[in-house]
Amino acid sequence: MSRLVLFDIDGTILSSNGAAPRAFREALRQVYGTAGPMRGYSFAGRTDPQIARDLMRMEGLEDRVIDEGFDQLWNLYTLFLREELRTTGASVYPGVIEILARFDDSPEGPVLGLLTGNVEPGARLKLNAAGIDFERFRVGAFGSDHADRRELPRIALERAHLRLGRIFEGKAVVIVGDTPFDISCGEHLGVRTIAVATGSYPADQLAACNPDHLFHDLSDTASVWRAITS
Repeated sequence: MSRLVLFDIDGTILSSNGAAPRAFREALRQVYGTAGPMRGYSFAGRTDPQIARDLMRMEGLEDRVIDEGFDQLWNLYTLFLREELRTTGASVYPGVIEILARFDDSPEGPVLGLLTGNVEPGARLKLNAAGIDFERFRVGAFGSDHADRRELPRIALERAHLRLGRIFEGKAVVIVGDTPFDISCGEHLGVRTIAVATGSYPADQLAACNPDHLFHDLSDTASVWRAITS
């Protein structure tokens, strides 16, 4: 069975070592005059537009004002993120390079893709900073496509159909991520889910979300590959 495998980025593939939240909050300050509350809000698993809207609503801004600033926000965020990553770089989690190499070694096998809350320019910057070529991912759905993460699997499947001429559905779609949002976003499509506890959620919390497979990290490449392809 042909598979489409959609990886999350932050907490799953890599850590930006604090570069992304620093750049994000500075862009918010520049555009809206506030970065939002500094405590009690987690970026993990949320799309960039959702994060911005949530934080600015907490500061009392109206949606109209938030929407009007979005174009400038993403432009500034991209600029600030590039500068931050030049200083911090990005750290790749165990097993990631090896599991991605499996896709390169299996050109007729599963299709490698992305499903991430990052706006697309941010995703590109983070992966490239980690030494991972953005272009090796043949399909992608991003926070810049939709603020609601639950809509991203559908977008990825539509793009796969348009670009590859192939229809993926049900357990032929595999979502790999580190948060409950990754596990739940494709439930309505019946996808296969692989949770990895390299992000901010411990393994027991991820297990409570009933993923099809759960790993502490991706270092057991053979087992992860079996979970993807079996």
